[in-house]
Amino acid sequence: MFQAAAPLAPYAVLGVIAIMLVFFTTEKFPPEVVALGGVGVLLATGLLDADSMLSSFANDAPVTIAAMFILSGALVRTGFLANLTSRFQRAAEKGNRGVFSWLMGLTATASAFVNNTPVVMVMIPIVMGIAAKLKMAPSRMLIPLSYAAILGGTCTLIGTSTNLLVNGVAVANGMEPFGMFEITALGLTLTLVGGAAMLVMAHFLLPDRMTLAGMLGERKSQRFLTDALLNPGSPFIGKRVGEIETFRKRDIRVVDVVRNERSQRHRLDTLVLEPRDRIVFESSMAEVLSLRSEASVQLAPEGLSEVGQREAVVVEALVAPNSSLIGTELRHQRLRRRYAIYILAVHRHGENLGRQIGEIAPKAGDTLLIEGAADDVKRLSEEMNLLNLTEPAERGYRRNKAPLAFAVLAGVVLLGALNVMPLSALAVIGVGVVLFTGCLDADDAFRAIDGRILVLIFSMLAVGAALEKSGAAALIVNGVAPWLSGLPPIAALLAVYLMTSIMTELVTNNAVAIVMTPIAIGLAHQLGYDPRPFVVAVMFSASASFATPIGYQTNTLVYGPGGYRFTDFMKIGIPMNLIAAAITVTLVPMLWPF
Repeated sequence: MFQAAAPLAPYAVLGVIAIMLVFFTTEKFPPEVVALGGVGVLLATGLLDADSMLSSFANDAPVTIAAMFILSGALVRTGFLANLTSRFQRAAEKGNRGVFSWLMGLTATASAFVNNTPVVMVMIPIVMGIAAKLKMAPSRMLIPLSYAAILGGTCTLIGTSTNLLVNGVAVANGMEPFGMFEITALGLTLTLVGGAAMLVMAHFLLPDRMTLAGMLGERKSQRFLTDALLNPGSPFIGKRVGEIETFRKRDIRVVDVVRNERSQRHRLDTLVLEPRDRIVFESSMAEVLSLRSEASVQLAPEGLSEVGQREAVVVEALVAPNSSLIGTELRHQRLRRRYAIYILAVHRHGENLGRQIGEIAPKAGDTLLIEGAADDVKRLSEEMNLLNLTEPAERGYRRNKAPLAFAVLAGVVLLGALNVMPLSALAVIGVGVVLFTGCLDADDAFRAIDGRILVLIFSMLAVGAALEKSGAAALIVNGVAPWLSGLPPIAALLAVYLMTSIMTELVTNNAVAIVMTPIAIGLAHQLGYDPRPFVVAVMFSASASFATPIGYQTNTLVYGPGGYRFTDFMKIGIPMNLIAAAITVTLVPMLWPF
């Protein structure tokens, strides 16, 4: 193992962190991979010892976060969140546009107590359905949905994983833990003022954008997927698909050619047809019927009676953070053979990723355009953890357990507020209750946990340990403190807030929170101030990420479904960031004196 010289250790640690930030920003690798790789480098160079790395597992924040994921999953699985939205859907059917404001209020309230990622996942298809009923573009509603969840999450300690992480790091640095509702006054003010400003700005600044599925038009719902076998002697043999006049004149779109049980879709443009090729095409029912008399093709063995049961639907699906599709190229997923569906397009960050779809490895937040039979699409969505954006998922909710799931979460919140025992212990007890009472089963519980976030958190806690033990945090504090020593304390508070906010827009917020919290504490001690207001500034600035779609996971989730461009977030997000900064920096000294 290499050992960095002690005097150079702080600089070496900062160098590793700087490289990690570059990789975080470029998104060349998933955040959890970058974080884990950074830990590996620190261990290999002796900048982080094994004991310090293992000490990150003693932090109770990740345990609390994992448990809250499961409790949130119980509310989703029992249909509790879906039940709350039913009244809004009925109001939308009557053309009541005021339902949008109430829906944002519901989202913010739910996000104060439930992890905001599942809240937004549940709400996206519902909001898109309401937008359709109100004849509004979903792009008018989805950014406000994400922002409402972000604002609501600032209202309680359990509102976001960021709050829990900052609290955990603060406790590890000798501070008293935050109470369940200690930040509520500030969070509620920010939610009310920021929410009102958001709704006004959304009306003027957000664009009308078509969704990916909407671009295909209504005709898709009346078209069908059919297989046809190319008979020997067919005039199609020896021709490329694009050269066949019959297909062009009849508005038949070839989706795939299967040869020897292998899809040739990746080379449709250049493929020369051969006898016994199986052509998969999409067309109207009239064209399917007319092909029955063609000697050049033979309808596949399922026969015409099956064609009507294979009505092709085209849906948008969002790749959830825990989707099984993430990280593996689509051509290796064998989706056509396993589910009889076709991926028509993949959109990421508002852009089509191109024609070579098979070479794309999906990421969380990608939008897929899927074509296939409705049952096959549903099965794919359920097994691969995709969110059907075209319509809310129909599944067997355990509705009779919904009151119990809510009561368990309420009990955790109430007992946590009364400091009966540590929040992590209460959350674990709550998980045991919802599992033993059947609110959700073990498989549902594991699906509810976002393992990637936990890997990121544990890795960044180890990086934070290296930052402190190497003296890198002290190096930063000693470099910044002289510049702020002659200024009012509110200037130092603003500096901490802005530094955290800018980094959060470029890097995942949990990583920034873990790195910035010990720096904020050290800076406060160096300047002779109480560190609590500075820690609150980190907590809020790391959560209030509005200006980019990559700073906060809920922004990433609405990016594709809304058809947004990067600049759409900046138009409304930068003013929101400034509003959040002004409110936080003004109120923090009043609530937590220096």
